[in-house]
Amino acid sequence: MSWFGTDVRHLIFWGVVLLAIWALAAYFLLPIGWTHHQRQPRLAAVPMVTRTKQGIAGDPINVGLVGTEEDVIRAMHAAGWMPADPVTLKSSIAIVGSVLLDRPDPQAPVSPLYYDRRVEDLAFEKEIGRSADRRDHVRFWKVLDQGEEGRPVWLGAATYDRGVGLSHYTGQVTHHIGPDVDAVRALLIDDLKTAKMVEAIYEVTGVGPTINGRNGGGDRYYTDGEVWIARLVAGGKANPDPPQMLPPPPFVAAKDAIWQGIANLAN
Repeated sequence: MSWFGTDVRHLIFWGVVLLAIWALAAYFLLPIGWTHHQRQPRLAAVPMVTRTKQGIAGDPINVGLVGTEEDVIRAMHAAGWMPADPVTLKSSIAIVGSVLLDRPDPQAPVSPLYYDRRVEDLAFEKEIGRSADRRDHVRFWKVLDQGEEGRPVWLGAATYDRGVGLSHYTGQVTHHIGPDVDAVRALLIDDLKTAKMVEAIYEVTGVGPTINGRNGGGDRYYTDGEVWIARLVAGGKANPDPPQMLPPPPFVAAKDAIWQGIANLAN
């Protein structure tokens, strides 16, 4: 009986130890390790998800740019991304015609999304196929007039429109997005790099790792939760050298590698 009692006490002791380790990792070490804003500390205090007009959580913030508005417009144009037209009756009719007649509309409007209670400042798109039914697009908001580099900082939500349908939440006509928002983020940054519009690239924490997120139309998305930020060249002058890649903390780099494996399984 004594042996049995000692064995039970050992089991209880190690159970408590394992529970304490789990609690320390889950509620302290992992959240701290996955949160990093050292290259733009003021971004730690801002939201990392957009909202619809109704206040429903929308697309996640997953990309950022550093530069003036002129720098952003020049860089996006050089990268082959066209500015989206404002939403008007004329542009709305044009995008419907593009989808129904399967004809190009490289500057089709994007539906408004809100960040910090205001609609996007800039929006760009890149056509896929022959109509506005499918496209990559990004919305940008200027969130800091002056960041760590002494230049404005823009945050954006880059997604892929895979087709037109009805919102799962409101029944309104909308574009449905593809789930892999990280792929669109990478495409945009790669296009800017190819156009030689980038000086440096680094990450800050966004919404955090998400395997089953939902946007404002109810579409599923997944992401490693990082925001890739590109510091743009000033004045549109091409950078002859490869952009500097500023690595994240080691723990975050390990998390990103693990997440990539999870994302590959999700595809």
